Amino acid sequence: MKIDRLPLDDKTNGWSAILPTRTPKPALAGEVTADWIVLGAGYAGLAAARRLAENCPDQKIAVIEAGAAGENASGRNSGFAVDLPHNVGSSLNELDGSHRFMRLARMAITELDGTIKTHGIECEWSLDGKYHTAVSSRGVKEILEPFARELEALGEPYDWVETPDLARKIGSTHFTAAVYTPGGALLNPAALSRGLADSLPGNITLYENSPVQDASFENGVHFNTAHGSLRGAKLIMAANGFSEQFGFYRNRLFHLVAHCSLTRRLTENERKTYGVEKPWGLTPANAFVGITMRYTNDHRIIIRHGLNYCPNQRISESENTTVKHRHKNLFDKRFPMLTAVGIEHTWSGFVCLSRNSAPGFGQLAPNVWSAVCQNAMGVTKGTFGGILAADMACGLNNPLIADMQSLGEPSLLPSRPFLDIGARARLIWEHWRNRHEA
Repeated sequence: MKIDRLPLDDKTNGWSAILPTRTPKPALAGEVTADWIVLGAGYAGLAAARRLAENCPDQKIAVIEAGAAGENASGRNSGFAVDLPHNVGSSLNELDGSHRFMRLARMAITELDGTIKTHGIECEWSLDGKYHTAVSSRGVKEILEPFARELEALGEPYDWVETPDLARKIGSTHFTAAVYTPGGALLNPAALSRGLADSLPGNITLYENSPVQDASFENGVHFNTAHGSLRGAKLIMAANGFSEQFGFYRNRLFHLVAHCSLTRRLTENERKTYGVEKPWGLTPANAFVGITMRYTNDHRIIIRHGLNYCPNQRISESENTTVKHRHKNLFDKRFPMLTAVGIEHTWSGFVCLSRNSAPGFGQLAPNVWSAVCQNAMGVTKGTFGGILAADMACGLNNPLIADMQSLGEPSLLPSRPFLDIGARARLIWEHWRNRHEA
C-alpha cells in the first residue's frame, strides 16, 4: 500500500532549538532484514525497541523513523510525565480504573528515571509534581474540589493551594486555587527523546529520516523508502496517528493540534523581579480554554494554549505567527512584571485522540502489535504502551498487560465530513461552555 501522509518537521520546535546540535542516525539504505521492526521512534517505539532488546538479546531489531528523534510529536509536548489520570471518577469502578492507570504510569516513570540515570541523559528531568489549577470559583467547585475528594478516596497525597500562596509559588495571580500532586516529572521532551534514541542497546539499529513510501504485510513485513527496503518477521506499530496510513485503526483516530511557546531565558534581574526559585508545572482545569504553563530549570516559561481540530496534520507559517502573538498577550496578562521578556520559539504539535480516550494497543495481526494513540499523555502512556506491546509480542506474562487492556480500544468515529463538522462543533461548544476558565 502507498503511504499518502507523512510527518512534516517545520523546524520550529523550541525544545530542540535550545539544545546542542545533534547528528541523526543514518537513513535506511539498501536492503536490510531484521527479526523485529519498530515503526516510529517516539516514546512508544523507543520503549518497545528497548524492551525487545532485553527480551530477545540475540535478535536483530530495526527502528525506522520518518524524521529525526525528538523533532516530531514526542519532542513537541509541554514536558510533563504524568502519573495521575486527568479525570478521576468517584465510583468504585472508576477508582479501580484510576489505580490501574497509576500502576502503568508509575511503571513508565520508574523505567524512564532509571534509563535517564543509567545513561546520563541530560533532559532537565525533575520529579517536581504539578499544579492542577482553576481560574474561576466555578472551576474550583466543579473541577478542583471533586478532584481533591477523589484523590483522598484513592489514598493519594496532595496539597490544596490558594492565592496568595499559589501566587508566591508560580509568580502569577491569575489562578484562584490549585491541587498540587507530588508525583510525575517535568522535562525537556526533545532532549529526552534524543537521549533515548542515542542510548539504545547494541542489537537495535535506528534509521532516521527514513519515511516509508509503501508497505506490505504479506509474508512478513516489508517497507520501502526512497533509498532502501526493510524486511522483518514481526512489527511493533508505534507511528501513533500515522498508523491509519498503514491500514490500522481507520476511522478510529482523530487529530488535534496544540500550540506551544517558549520565552527566552530570564536574566538575573528578571528572576529577582519574578521572585520564584523552583521550577514548576501547571495544567488547567479545562484543557480547551485554559493554559498549560511551566517554569523550566533553565529559567524560561513555556505556554501551551489552543487546541484545534487538524485532520491534515499541517500548520502554516502564518498561523504559527498568529499563535506567537496570542501567546505573548497571554503571557503578559499572567506575568505583568515580565512584559519585557520575549517569546523566543513558537511551535505546534499534533495530538492523536480516540473518541472514548482508549489507546490503540494489542495484537492487530499474527505478526503485528501496536502501541499508538496516547490521548495527549504521550510521555507516560507511550512508554508503558511500548513496553507492554513488546512483552505481549514476546509472549511474556506481564500482569500489567491486563491493566493496559482494561483501558479499552478506540471506538469507531463518524465518517467524514460528519466527523469534521462534529469535531469543530464540539470544540466551539467546549470553548463557550468553559469560557470562565480562560
